[in-house]
Amino acid sequence: MNWQIHLPALLIAVPLLGAFAAPAFANRRLRDVWFTVMIAATTVIAFLLWRRVGTEGIVVYVMGGENWRLTLPSGMKLPIRIIMEVDAFSAFMALSGSIVSFAGAIFSLRFLDRTTGGEKFVALYFLLTAGMLGMETTGDLFNFFVFLEIASVASYGLIAFWRNTPEAIEASFKYMLLSTIAALMVLIGVGILYGRYGALNMAAIAKSMRLGLPEKVALALFVAALAMKCGAVPLHMWVPDAYSQAPAGISCFLVSVSQASLYGLFRISFSVYGRALDTPAVAWIIIVFGILSMFIAVVMAVIQKEVKRLMAYHAVSQTGYMLLGVGVGLLALTHPQAMSEYGFTAMQGGIFHIINHAMYKGLLFLTAGSIFYASGTLDLNRLGGLARNMPYTTVMFVVSAAAIAGLPPVNGFVSKLLVYESSFAVHPILTVMALVTSILTLASFVKVFQSAFLGPARARFSEVREVPRSMLVGMTVLLVAILWLSFMPTWSLSKLVGPAAQALVDQAGYIEAIMRSGL
Repeated sequence: MNWQIHLPALLIAVPLLGAFAAPAFANRRLRDVWFTVMIAATTVIAFLLWRRVGTEGIVVYVMGGENWRLTLPSGMKLPIRIIMEVDAFSAFMALSGSIVSFAGAIFSLRFLDRTTGGEKFVALYFLLTAGMLGMETTGDLFNFFVFLEIASVASYGLIAFWRNTPEAIEASFKYMLLSTIAALMVLIGVGILYGRYGALNMAAIAKSMRLGLPEKVALALFVAALAMKCGAVPLHMWVPDAYSQAPAGISCFLVSVSQASLYGLFRISFSVYGRALDTPAVAWIIIVFGILSMFIAVVMAVIQKEVKRLMAYHAVSQTGYMLLGVGVGLLALTHPQAMSEYGFTAMQGGIFHIINHAMYKGLLFLTAGSIFYASGTLDLNRLGGLARNMPYTTVMFVVSAAAIAGLPPVNGFVSKLLVYESSFAVHPILTVMALVTSILTLASFVKVFQSAFLGPARARFSEVREVPRSMLVGMTVLLVAILWLSFMPTWSLSKLVGPAAQALVDQAGYIEAIMRSGL
């Protein structure tokens, strides 16, 4: 039997094993080896799963059944077991998140040398990885809720890992409060759909979906809750505190974890409701979330004086491009001509921006961590002249800052250009707002570069040196990904982004993979 049929289960099982065994590795060297090996194994599994989906189509995996792909045993009309359904969009998200998880883990190794309880950090990190990957690969709404909670609980501990600082405790408490509200809203939405259709499987619900008042209430709860979890304005209040107070490796990883909630929002909108949405209201709500997130967050970022807090607001702002692109695609979903003229291009832009953002924003947070590791501060009024002492960190900051500003030929330029072109077809003001946001983003990162890396050498930083090798390796992983996406845009669109966008649009294929599997 080909062991790769079990890749969906291994994608969750390996990080869970890493989490449960981590407390046994109190020895620092053994802990680092366990952390590195298990997170590397998770990344390799995600890559193999992405490649398998690319060659064989949607992968379905039934846990605890007679057969791993028998979703409807004899006599059953609805799937009832724990089913994982991995299409090109799920595989794309899992691969992107796994790469960022690997980079954040390698970067964090030396950070852990400065604290106690490193094995607890590793355990929570693996739980967070398992929660994120579970959200992106499950075919079941209730299990989506379970994995959402696993990721949230792990995040509380990691955000408050520097527990000797009141700000970290406050940030974690704020995130816990808002996440609990969001989780409750998701659970109520799941309960409403279960009461209507007697099923929890997304494909089964989608097959029977009829848009009535209960379904609209459930959708409103899903959209509000997942917009809050992905940090869309005006529900972004937890993001600046959480990202700025968490250790740098966690801030890097939280970018991808937040995108798992964005994945849930898109999956439910397209695959569960899809063509049953006979109103453009939901698409316009997502577009408005996108515009508000882009513009308000970038304005808030420009006035920040602390590097990670500035970057946190930019994380919110960049989420706006993804919401705008995929929102325009949802607007065109029931209009074939509009979908062919601009809708699919918009979705490609939004989905391409997901992986671009994960890589360059992750790298930006790691460069901020390097600055803090070496200098002990992230205050722009105190920093200056670090380019002389930290040349590698400086190069990585410049590349990632150019990417987030959308400067050609770096990867952010391609995804933003697709969003600009396609959103113009809906209304020119959408493109204008996106362009203004990019200009303000560029201004913001020029300010950081000038304040932190340029200028005369400062006596207080005369002893500052480049960060340790493992931290540079963590950053290099994301730098290589950025360069690959930048100089291979055609490959990226045809192999990564295009299949993911097509899978999201293909509601019939998503339903059929479950409701006909094994018959």
